[in-house]
This record gives sequence, structure tokens and C-alpha cells, in this order.
Amino acid sequence: MGVSKFAATAIGIGLSVFAIAASAATPEEIRERGRILVAIDVGHAPYGMLDSNARQTGSDVETAQLLAKDLGVALEVVPVSGANRVPYLMTGKVDVVIASFSITEERQKVIDFSRPYGVIPVVVSAPATMDIASPADLAGKEIAVARGTTADIEVTKLLKTENVKANIIRYEDEATSISAISTGQQDLLAAALSTANEVAEQNPNKKLEVKVEMAAYPMAVGLRKSDAELTDWVNEWVTENLRNGELNGIYKKYFHHDLPESLLE
Repeated sequence: MGVSKFAATAIGIGLSVFAIAASAATPEEIRERGRILVAIDVGHAPYGMLDSNARQTGSDVETAQLLAKDLGVALEVVPVSGANRVPYLMTGKVDVVIASFSITEERQKVIDFSRPYGVIPVVVSAPATMDIASPADLAGKEIAVARGTTADIEVTKLLKTENVKANIIRYEDEATSISAISTGQQDLLAAALSTANEVAEQNPNKKLEVKVEMAAYPMAVGLRKSDAELTDWVNEWVTENLRNGELNGIYKKYFHHDLPESLLE
């Protein structure tokens, strides 16, 4: 999709908890500025990470690069964590969020999402030697998770629904929760499947494997409810790049399989 297709497009809501209202952004305003501010968690591989030359890379970074190119502006990555993605969006520090951002009912109360461009399975992993066949087997165990992520939401809901008493240890970001597993502070990790696989690969001696599959979330671009024109543009952008295979190519590069057919329809 080229810039020309959208070149003619002329293009707050406030949360009391943040007490700051963000001004609306339109595609035209972003073009006039010359850059788009995109929130990305660069500590959450393979969505966002630094390569051997300390350059930002990952599926979210490439998705944001594609979006900026098609909008005809430069990309400015604003590093975020799972916990501060929504505050950064709502206070106007970023224009959009592309940070392994899955759609949840709770988030939809305060922000908008684009059409999904990917999926995020959420799991609990543990050493193969641990006998965990169902949520009930999590009783009495400590589970590391990054605060504010879908894994946090799902493991909290799972334990409550199944009436299982386990101790959730919440860390401020993915990197810290991963470090907790690597250093042996906890043995169980609630995370996106990609994160669980990464931790298993980095710690082969721990023989980590998926024990419980909790959910699979659609992944989308996060936008402010006040930015209707930008949301319309991003939805059209997602549709076009799903159709032409660009987004599927990025997903396949980092996750080694195609997007679900249902997402491409």
C-alpha cells in the first residue's frame, strides 16, 4: 500500500485516574508534524527488542515502520512497558500503541482498538518435572507475570474462576519477570506464548514447557476514543496490509507460521 492511496485523507477523552486529557490526532496533523509517535515495548521479544547493534527491531517495530511509511512520516518509537501503555496513550505522549497490545473488554472501556492484525496466545509455563495438568495443580505455587499484561489479567481470572490459591508475583515489565524465572526466583511464568518460548530457549537447563493454555487474544493497534479519523485510517491500513500480505509476512518472520485464516478474511 503506498502513501498515495491515503494522501488525500484530511485528516479528549480523559481518564480521571490520569487526570490529563489528550488532544485528538488526525492523519493530517501527524503528516504536518512529520513523524508519528508509537508506543512499543522494546523489552518484549520478539515483539520489540534490541539487536546486536542496539537497534530496535521485532514484529511490533516492523509493523510500526510499515505504518509510518504508508502514512508518509518518520517513525518515533516511544518505549513503554505493559503497565504504562494506556497511560501514555491517554496523556498524549504517543499517537498510537503497537506493543503486543491485545484487545480486552477492560481496555475497550477507555480506548479504541483497530481491526486485529495478529494474535497472542497466553499460557502458564513451568519446568517439565512439575506435575501440572490443570489449573488446580497451580495451588500453592508462585507465578511470575508482568503487571498489566493480558497474562496478568488471565492468570488472575483463572485462579479466581477455578478457586485456586496461588501467589501471583507481579513485576513491572516483561524483562523483569523473565529475569525472575532465569534467576530462579520463581519457576512458573504467565506470559504470551512467544515470551514463554523465548524463556525456554534461553534457559534450556530448566526444561520449561507450556502447562496451561489460558486464552488467545486478538492483537491490534491501540488508539484514543477521541481520534475517530485516525482510527478509520488505521483500520483501512490494517485491512489493506492484511490483504496484500505485508502484515502476514512480518508475523511469519517472527512467529514462524501464518496468521489465522479468519484474520485475513
